[in-house]
Amino acid sequence: MNLILFESAEIDVPLPRSDTRAEHIIKILRRQIGDTFDVGLVDGPLGKATLAAITEVALTLSFTWGPPPAPAARITILLGLPRPQTARDILRDATTLGVGELHFIATERSDANYAAATLWSSGEWRRHCLAGAAQAFTTSLPVVTSHYTLAAALAALPAAPSLPSSHDLARIPLTRLALDNYEASIPLSKCHLVGGAAVVLALGPERGWASTDREALRTYGFTLVDLGSRVLRSETAVIATLTLVRAKLGLL
Repeated sequence: MNLILFESAEIDVPLPRSDTRAEHIIKILRRQIGDTFDVGLVDGPLGKATLAAITEVALTLSFTWGPPPAPAARITILLGLPRPQTARDILRDATTLGVGELHFIATERSDANYAAATLWSSGEWRRHCLAGAAQAFTTSLPVVTSHYTLAAALAALPAAPSLPSSHDLARIPLTRLALDNYEASIPLSKCHLVGGAAVVLALGPERGWASTDREALRTYGFTLVDLGSRVLRSETAVIATLTLVRAKLGLL
């Protein structure tokens, strides 16, 4: 836990000793009365907290806040719903890598049961985003949804960018990329991206895209790309894709 995050409703009340953050402050950071440590307000500024009092039931903290955080990276991921444990890893790691929006979508080959998992219905998903933000020393959480179909998610995007009928994908800036092991036009490593551009990345479910999915993606201006000949697990593909895209956008 590199940064201890608080919701706005928590900063004016004592922190219960039963809270994992209190345990971290006392046992891991080994803070005593009068000591300070790094904190963040979720989707707000970074700051410092001072440990003002310790009782058997709670910690009393005072906060000093800095300037507002920088805007989140303009990177959106559309991801075919994976099994819940995989989704947990992706929620954490995609947040750590600074994705702006993360939409888990139903595709032709995704398992419909995954959308009904308690991960989504209980709100547990947010806890994994908080863990990713704390790891990255940031307060920014991505916008997360789990109820869209691929068709609905694509329809919610801005108008599709137009590409020349004959074009060199390594030279023309691309903003919509779909990972695909079978019909990719170019490796992601050779795609031309421009710093500051809003990029949308689509990754299929664990069973891959269906032909109708590919047709829909192309209709909405997506270029099919790949990460090479190796077939990666969904969580690994997300990390590899985000790392490459962030590097090409000048965000690393």
